[in-house]
Amino acid sequence: MEDLYKYENELYEKNIKYIGGVDEVGRGPLIGDVVACCCVLPPNFVLDGLTDSKKLSEKKRNEYSEYIKQNALAYAYGIISPEKIDEVNIYEASKLAMIEAISKVQQQLKLEHVLIDAMPLNLDIESTSIIKGDSKSISIAAASVLAKVYRDNQMYELDKLHPEYGFKNHKGYPTKKHVEAINKYGLIDGYRKTYGPVKNILERK
Repeated sequence: MEDLYKYENELYEKNIKYIGGVDEVGRGPLIGDVVACCCVLPPNFVLDGLTDSKKLSEKKRNEYSEYIKQNALAYAYGIISPEKIDEVNIYEASKLAMIEAISKVQQQLKLEHVLIDAMPLNLDIESTSIIKGDSKSISIAAASVLAKVYRDNQMYELDKLHPEYGFKNHKGYPTKKHVEAINKYGLIDGYRKTYGPVKNILERK
């Protein structure tokens, strides 16, 4: 756990208090938004077991998400639609989601530094991009959990409307059963038309 505080502690030692951790989820799914979160934790924040959201069970993610939201100094989401993803590509859409989340947090408090998972962003605030940051920074790990829970909940809502596609199980990722469901039932609103399996179906029409 100590390693998770390395980047934050180095900044706290420089008297930098408001540190935003930023991560995104949803680059791989065939359907739905890409979701980013920016989260600012208090200097004394401790949550044993917190790490990259993909390494946590769903039960743990949900528990951690509530704890983080209750204790964070600020947090906000950036949501980029499937239409925008198709327009600009998923890499650029992920950047836009992160920038939107950061901008929303900036309306709550003045960020002094941003720790970003992997990708560089063009910001007016000092920032550090960290490869695999969601397992190296407590702030990014917290943002990762919030973003993942938010997007998974979107998929659960979609599953209620279209249970035949199995969104509650695959969360929109291109599993064999998901692709079979698309071929059987067709496309609904929200699919990313530039993504392979979806593009193939559209080309066959």
